[in-house]
Amino acid sequence: MYDEIDLNRAVSTYRLFFPTVSGAAIFKGNNAVGVVENSVFGTLETGPKHVGFTLNSDTPYAPLLLDLREGPLVIEVPPGPLICIAMDLNQRWVLDMGIPGPDAGAGGRHLLLPPGYDGDIPDGYYVGRSTTYRVLGGIRSLPVGGDVKAATERLTTVKVRPLDPEREWTAPTWLDLTPGRQDTSPLRWEDNIGFWQALHEVIDAEPALPEFHVAYGDLAALGIVKGRPFAPDERMKRILDRAARIGNAHMRVQSFADRRPDRVVWPDRHWEWAALRFENGDFEQPDSLDVEAREKWFFQAIGASPAMFRRDTNAGSLYWLGDRDSNGAYLAGSRTYRLTVPQPVPGKLFWSVTVYDARTRSQIQTELDKAVLSSLFDFGEGTGEDTIDLYFGPTPPEGQEHRWIQTLPDTGWFAYFRIYGPEMPAFDSSWKPGDFEPVANH
Repeated sequence: MYDEIDLNRAVSTYRLFFPTVSGAAIFKGNNAVGVVENSVFGTLETGPKHVGFTLNSDTPYAPLLLDLREGPLVIEVPPGPLICIAMDLNQRWVLDMGIPGPDAGAGGRHLLLPPGYDGDIPDGYYVGRSTTYRVLGGIRSLPVGGDVKAATERLTTVKVRPLDPEREWTAPTWLDLTPGRQDTSPLRWEDNIGFWQALHEVIDAEPALPEFHVAYGDLAALGIVKGRPFAPDERMKRILDRAARIGNAHMRVQSFADRRPDRVVWPDRHWEWAALRFENGDFEQPDSLDVEAREKWFFQAIGASPAMFRRDTNAGSLYWLGDRDSNGAYLAGSRTYRLTVPQPVPGKLFWSVTVYDARTRSQIQTELDKAVLSSLFDFGEGTGEDTIDLYFGPTPPEGQEHRWIQTLPDTGWFAYFRIYGPEMPAFDSSWKPGDFEPVANH
């Protein structure tokens, strides 16, 4: 019975704290390639070799690792096509900035306050309070007219400085992360004892979340306590290792075999909402935490905010998840599929389809070294076609190499359909893409 008790505690806390461990992985992965809190930031034109949950190649990124232990920091975002978010180490939303933020793309000064801060807050700032000292600033720059170079350079115009003008500070430098490989996911330790080691590091270094008060009691019963070393005996190691495998399987099923009716976008299609609704940014409902929606999202992705999946024309972007074909079968890397996309797609900016390896939830890595088809780079809206057919499979259909993404024969996959600047037909069902249709392999 004691083994059962500890296993149940561990599986429950695994699912609750998965976003925290995933958030810690973002810091660890960026630290490993030279990004340093408050000192060295990075720019990244993401490709398949850059492993991270549902990252995409649509826009260049800038990871800003921030540490608020010495006081509040200001992020100055210039006017322009920037989509920005600040989230803490628990992946709880702190601020939207840029186009989806209160500055609406006109530029603004955004103030990040550390946990428990009770100092004066000057006027003229958009303010966000973090529940952890470490904060991730995620900056995306839209490549207007397909100009990726200009979009990447725009990232470096974002400035970070202390609120206190007397504080000693050196302006951060920028590192080009595009050429090298990178892994900012918890894949190496999400299903073993390493998960708990990473969680203990966060528990030991950061303030506790009041909302998870009871869960910290469960962790304490498992030997994960702030201020104490993590030293499980052989029995507890065995239980924690098993709990990580079980919890990981639970979340995988919730993400890719979701049974909630509100996942459905259109009754006559197999597309799902990539995330169930979470307009407050943290999946909190009036009387409860939507744990199903939270677990589904954070197993396959990172970051969330009130503006991220607003289902109206004020949304900065729109994401749909496709993991089944027109017959309801899971997408298999050994088969070839056709996706028909009616034209024009209702978006003010551009649209894309990105293929992800179901095992890593990251862009698929193949000899083609390409995981996305985009209206920005692969075909424009002015082709004159009523529909565009995209193909996915181990080899391209003849003559369709430019509209094809390679898949791995021994691997399942899923896709995100993204629309940037979505317009009303994307929401009122007057426009919708086809399903993935199996076609005869060649």
